[in-house]
Formats: sequence, structure tokens, C-alpha cells
Amino acid sequence: MLRIPYITITTLLLLILTACGNQNNKNNTPLPEEGETQAETTIKVSKAQFEGEKMALGKLVEKDFPLVVEVRGSIDVPPKSNAIISSFMGGYVKKTHLLVGDRVRKGEPLLSLENPTFIQLQQEYMESVEQLVYLKSEFERQRSLVEEKITSQKNFLRAESEYKRNLAMYNGLRKKLQMLNISPDNVEKGNIVSQVTIYAPIDGNITKVNISPGMYVSPSDEIMEIVNTEHIHLELTVFEKDIMQIKKGQDILFKIPEASDKIYHAEVYLVGTSIDSESRTVQVHGHLHNDDNHSFAVGMFVEAGIVTENKKLKALPEESIISVDNDRYVVVLVSEDNEGYSLEAKKVSIGDSYGGFTAITDLENLKENDKVIVKGGFNLIGESEGHDH
Repeated sequence: MLRIPYITITTLLLLILTACGNQNNKNNTPLPEEGETQAETTIKVSKAQFEGEKMALGKLVEKDFPLVVEVRGSIDVPPKSNAIISSFMGGYVKKTHLLVGDRVRKGEPLLSLENPTFIQLQQEYMESVEQLVYLKSEFERQRSLVEEKITSQKNFLRAESEYKRNLAMYNGLRKKLQMLNISPDNVEKGNIVSQVTIYAPIDGNITKVNISPGMYVSPSDEIMEIVNTEHIHLELTVFEKDIMQIKKGQDILFKIPEASDKIYHAEVYLVGTSIDSESRTVQVHGHLHNDDNHSFAVGMFVEAGIVTENKKLKALPEESIISVDNDRYVVVLVSEDNEGYSLEAKKVSIGDSYGGFTAITDLENLKENDKVIVKGGFNLIGESEGHDH
């Protein structure tokens, strides 16, 4: 009998096993190619799991993605909304009841000052009033006499000069009293005061108090500061290389990084026309949207982006993008039956994220009509590392 060598039998067995393996794998999900992530395989999800995880399906949508110029700046107020309180004449602080943070209205008393100089000024004013009455009478008398040619022109001119000189002194002293908030009419009635009151020139909040009772303040001292934050704005610094892209009316997206990640909206109102020679920057002034609903403080640092253009891109919700190592995937619906869903993970390339959506830059692997798990699919692919934001 003819004997078959052992090596030949072994070879035949290997061929048969290989053929069987290939036959069994037909019509099943292809195995990942070399270097391909195991996540790119068919994923089975039951109806109960789909509902329990609150999954949802969606499609690619077209969204606006802004092109922005990144800038920095601060919260500020118009000059008319910032008042430095000082006194026109020195004095000792008699009383003040205000603290930093207090709200004041225009015309409200802020503090009282006391100084003997105030009394002397009122006395000089009263003397000027009395002398003015006499000199006016003498001036009018001399004018009548010169018209009747009873007196000389020289006497008339002397009377006119004395009257006008005293009138100027009277008007000057009257203005000083008014600047000190002392009523000249009351002084003329003999009501002399030793204290003057300083009033709030604007509505706002006290942001600085640099005095205490008994302290002497001079005209150059800053006693208090009042800031009205009802109409705050942005003061942004734009580099010279970007300024040609900035136009009035463009949207500004900004946040207060030290306070929160919330995005606020403003728009470009004024663009500076001169460049700082040292920093090579230009100032841009922005008006806030809905500036009645905020809790900003003047001087807060802001990070902002000025929107110079909007691009329409195909995008998916950020939650639908799953990160595995350094790759990004979405889970796509393959089929659906009474048992559940057959899903497949597909690698995608992504672009910018904005408004809760992420742009998909590679549309070869993901078709426009593909249904994608847009919610609840975070744990479907192995150990994911988190969303891509």
C-alpha cells in the first residue's frame, strides 16, 4: 500500500482549517486591519439600552462658524460716568456717612467741610455788596452830572472805574460761594455758615473713599470716586496686523476669565485711528448687548474675539464626538430592527467648535444622510477620553 508522508497530511489539515475559517468569517463584520482601532467594529445596542441611556439620533447640520480676531481688554465706563470728588477750597472733614459700595443719587450730600476761610469769604462778599451799592449810586450820579456838564469827565471816569472794579470783585466772590455750594442770597441776608457741603455730581456707586472725619483735605486731593455702571463698555486692544479687519458693527464675543466661562455679546462701536508707538496696538471701543443684566465691575479683565467673518460648515453636536487616544469618532446607525440597533464607529476629522457644535472637515467617511448618535453614546467605544471641545 502506498504511504502518504506525514508532512503532507499536516499541510492538508492546515489548508482545510484556513478554508473553514474564511467561510465562517464571510458575512460577518470585517476584522480591523493592521493598525486599525478595535473601536471601528459593529456595535449592538438593544432598544432598552438605547432608551435607558437616553440616546438620540441626528444628522449633519449646517452651522455658522465665526472667524475671529483674538483680543484682550477691560470693562470700562464713559468719562461722564466716572466722577472724582474734590473740594474747590481746603477744609477739615466734618462728617461723612458713606462707604465703598454705597449707591448715591445726583445731588445727594456726600460730606461736609469746615474752615474759617469760608467765613472770611462770606464777609468779603457782604462788604463787596455794601460797597457796590454805594459805588453804583455814585457812578450814576456822576453820569448825570457830566451829562449836565456840571462835573468834569475825569470825575465821571474815576467813579465808573471804581464801580466796575468792585462789580468784578462782587461777581468773582459770588461765583466762589456758588462753587462751594453756599447761597449768595442767604449771605446777603446775613446768614453766614462755617461748613460747606459737597454733593454727588452723578448717579452711581462709591468706589473710593480717601477721607475720615477730622482729616484736612486740600483742593488737589481726591476725596471720593463715583462710578455709574449703567452704561459700561469694552475697551479692547487690537494689534496693528489685525486692525484692517475690524469694522464698526462687528460682533464681539467675550468672557471674564477670572469669574466664569460664560460668553457675553457686544459689538464694535468705535475703532481707533492712531497706533500706540510702543505696543503697536489700536484701541477699539465696544458696546454691550443687554447691559442692564450684568454684574460687571469696572476694570475687569476680558478675553474677547471680534467676529470678522462667518463660515457655514457641516457640523454635529459636541456630545456626538468621542475621543479615543488621539483619534475622534462618531457612532453611525447601520441598521435597525425589533431587537435594537446595529451601529458602527467611524473615524472623523474635526474643525472648530462653536455654540455647542463641532465642524466635521472630512465628509468622505461620514455621509450627509448618515444617522449619528448625537446624545448618550459617550461610552459606546471602549474607554473614551472625553469630548472634544
